Amino acid sequence: MLHRPLLALTLVGVFCSLSPLACAQSTLAGPQTRVEPKEVRSWLMRIHDAASHSNFQGTFVVSAGGTVSSARIAHFCEGSNQFERIESLDGQARHVFRYNDVVHTVWPQARVALVEQREQLNSFPALLQVGDDRIAEFYELRSQGADRIAGYEANVLLLRPRDANRFGYRLWAEKNSGLLLRADVLGDRGEVLETSAFSDVSIGVRSQPDSVLVPMRKLDGYRIVRPALTPTKLEAEGWALRDTVPGFLQVSCVKRPLDGTTEADQGEHAPQALQTIFSDGLTYVSVFIEPFSPERHTRAMLTTMGATQTLMRRQGDWWITVIGDVPVATLRAFANGLERKR
Repeated sequence: MLHRPLLALTLVGVFCSLSPLACAQSTLAGPQTRVEPKEVRSWLMRIHDAASHSNFQGTFVVSAGGTVSSARIAHFCEGSNQFERIESLDGQARHVFRYNDVVHTVWPQARVALVEQREQLNSFPALLQVGDDRIAEFYELRSQGADRIAGYEANVLLLRPRDANRFGYRLWAEKNSGLLLRADVLGDRGEVLETSAFSDVSIGVRSQPDSVLVPMRKLDGYRIVRPALTPTKLEAEGWALRDTVPGFLQVSCVKRPLDGTTEADQGEHAPQALQTIFSDGLTYVSVFIEPFSPERHTRAMLTTMGATQTLMRRQGDWWITVIGDVPVATLRAFANGLERKR
């Protein structure tokens, strides 16, 4: 939901002395009102538009798999232009600057800057893929009343999956602006797998685009990495997905170099990985396909971190990695459905 195929920065917080599961059960015990399917998209688009068109800044936290991370975020909108900066507050310093679809990820200590131009795959507090009308088909939306997050009154919404291919979500949207203040990812028993939330936030701040644009221009002394991404299609690369997972459509497919190869040094035969991203309009699954290497790919693995599952295994002469905020069975369905056509 927050991150990831996109490897965007995501975070989560601890909000009360109760355990996350106890908090979830307490909220679920309250009154619930079912939202009609035609209203679902309007609710979610309000949240999405608030993240895209509002000026806000604050600190958000992500709690997942027993770890807690935090970052400062600022977002500004001027006309059709969006400016965003994210500064990690834990571990190695990392700054992300975004001007529309141009993204710079900067590691000051290493003096390295990754420069990419890509369509934004939504991370907190944005929510859904623009123009997607399928969400009501695969999620049921219920209103769970009101709550208070980071000093703001919020509407609480529950997105309950209609099948076992995806997780549920509980959302806290600020009453006036619609900005998403907190999002929980829920397992099949209603347990909280991951939480992303603002610990403090100011909404309606003065726009400061130079706080994004100036650092993007000041890269003297940095090693600039510009990955050579080539748009393509799964079928054009000799692959097919035999059995599609209900609700998930392909939204992106690129060839990307392995081992940090850049536009300048990528040769005709440089090793590449194929990355295909699928979405149900709310969450994403990334499928990576690369040539098998005994040195790099020593054993198959299945790992879990909060809501994020990662499946890695060999398939003939290829190594398959599937990552997503979905149940393990959904990852396996993607991996099992891959077929080499040539």
